[in-house]
Amino acid sequence: MVQRIFCCLLVLLACGCATVNPYYDPSKAHHTAEGFKNNYAPRVTKSRAELLRWLRESYLNGLPKPPEQAIATQAPDLEAIHAYATVSRPDAPLTKPAITWIGHASMLVQAGRLNVLTDPMFSERASAVQFIGPKRAQPPGMALKDLPPVDVVLISHNHYDHLDKQTVLELAARSAQAGQTPTLFLVPLGVKTWFTDLGIRNVVELDWWDHHVHQGVTFHFTPVQHWSARSLGDRSQTLWGGYAVFAPDFHWYFSGDTGYSKDFVDTRERFSARNAGGFDLALIPVGAYEPRWFMKEQHVNPAEAVQIHEDLGAKRSVGVHWGTFNLTDESLDQPPKDLALARQAVGLREDEFFLLKIGETRQLPPRPVNP
Repeated sequence: MVQRIFCCLLVLLACGCATVNPYYDPSKAHHTAEGFKNNYAPRVTKSRAELLRWLRESYLNGLPKPPEQAIATQAPDLEAIHAYATVSRPDAPLTKPAITWIGHASMLVQAGRLNVLTDPMFSERASAVQFIGPKRAQPPGMALKDLPPVDVVLISHNHYDHLDKQTVLELAARSAQAGQTPTLFLVPLGVKTWFTDLGIRNVVELDWWDHHVHQGVTFHFTPVQHWSARSLGDRSQTLWGGYAVFAPDFHWYFSGDTGYSKDFVDTRERFSARNAGGFDLALIPVGAYEPRWFMKEQHVNPAEAVQIHEDLGAKRSVGVHWGTFNLTDESLDQPPKDLALARQAVGLREDEFFLLKIGETRQLPPRPVNP
């Protein structure tokens, strides 16, 4: 409960504050003079009164309840992870694309001869400080020091459970110490300054539908329905979004945090010409969704995650953003139960929308590469 009160206080501080948006482009509908907005929802954040109502109801009902089952973990297969052939290791034998779940929204995606990390979070707490705030229920699936050389880091937005200062500092320092090509950080519009203030220079910031090509892999920044805030007075001052990634052997998508919206149909339509057969894999959040009256506009539940899977036309999806931090009212082990019901409701097989153990690596079929 102390952690929940701390989270609410942080959000309360951000409520109602507005400043001038230095990135404002009046030709873009999601830009405003005060910040950024969503395409299909006029309001996703809640009032002070609603925050206090949630806090009170959670306390009175003793939520979240302790999990009935431990979140499944396994030791990482470091040999397989480090055997992946990257651009920096061109002589290594080719291997299939693979994913390894670190925990929460952090996934190591190995495809297109690149090692890519999504929203890396290795710290003990998702907080501005490490003595209070949401604490990990279990450690990361692999230690940061055990990662292979990281080519690209994708940041979806600036909330503390998705953008962790200590983690990005260590990732940036790691490549420098090893004499490798500096890790590239792809970030939403407005977040680059935060990185450069830390001394991290290899950063590219993107607006919705912008793209960046790195070592033959194209990263598109796509709209999702969420918001941003990191300190007093900066709500929605930086952008948020997902990534559509196109490598020759693997097309994949990462949504970051999101509520359900038409943005996913828009994304599928936007890339239909180049994305034959749909995304090979989508990383979609399935946790942090209760109570619905409070979370619906900003966090999907498993049923809505399944709808996103279908809207994107993904061949497979994997659920992320669950089992690591107690952020909302559902128990840590509730998302797998609700996802199973959601799959059953639409006739999806488990291998079409699956979950991983924390630390688990799974290889996936590559798409045919034209000679």
